[in-house]
Amino acid sequence: MFDSYNRHINYLRISVTDRCNLRCTYCMPAEGIPLMQHADILSFEEIMEVVDAAVALGVDKIRITGGEPLVRKGIVSLIQMIASKPGIQDLGMTSNGQLLEQFAQPLADAGLHRINISLDTMNPEKYKQITRGGDINKVLKGIEASKEAGLSPVKINCVIVKSPGEPDAVEVAEFCKNNGLHVRFIRQMDLEKGEFYIVDGGSGGDCSTCNRLRLTANGMIKPCLFNDMEYNVREHGAAGALKLALGNKPSCGTVNKHGEFYNIGG
Repeated sequence: MFDSYNRHINYLRISVTDRCNLRCTYCMPAEGIPLMQHADILSFEEIMEVVDAAVALGVDKIRITGGEPLVRKGIVSLIQMIASKPGIQDLGMTSNGQLLEQFAQPLADAGLHRINISLDTMNPEKYKQITRGGDINKVLKGIEASKEAGLSPVKINCVIVKSPGEPDAVEVAEFCKNNGLHVRFIRQMDLEKGEFYIVDGGSGGDCSTCNRLRLTANGMIKPCLFNDMEYNVREHGAAGALKLALGNKPSCGTVNKHGEFYNIGG
């Protein structure tokens, strides 16, 4: 399917939860955030209704995000449901890696193709500070488990302040080079100020070639991360919300004053 700017839209990012087992300094406050009510979060059946409608419209690439998707109960079953859907060519997930050691093989067995893992530093103490309590050893074990499970490629998402030349980013890049991993440098962004940048090593942030729509955990289809527009699948139906988002997808991001990265799968 194509939007009004003739961009080929074939990618749906699905946030399955706003909950996370870390409190990264650039993502949320130390005390956490007001959580969505369970009744507001889409069931797996509702998510699959959106997947079915999206595939019928031409989506063939899906990425599961959060929050942290591995804290969603039954996540392996959802992956299996999506993977079994004819038409899905690329099924990925983004994770902070804290639970990945135990989930990597079951996810691969269920049909997950690839995984992106967050890692901003190789320094254990600094990692603990950035994530407010995370254990870098769990991430490293999760990376190895992902490789052993056959997930490919395994990509590392490294958040930077301004440049891939920053000391922590250089160390992460060296680690990736030595371990057969792909690294993507993601500059810190600001939704309210409309500050966003093209991902170094990826395609995110390039409005001219944007090929994605987003489904939030509470059922909103968003045509753009940096925009307040959203369409409720419970109100418009899955196909109706997708078509509204597609028809109103802006040429470029502006600002988002109502969302946060942790609840829209940024």
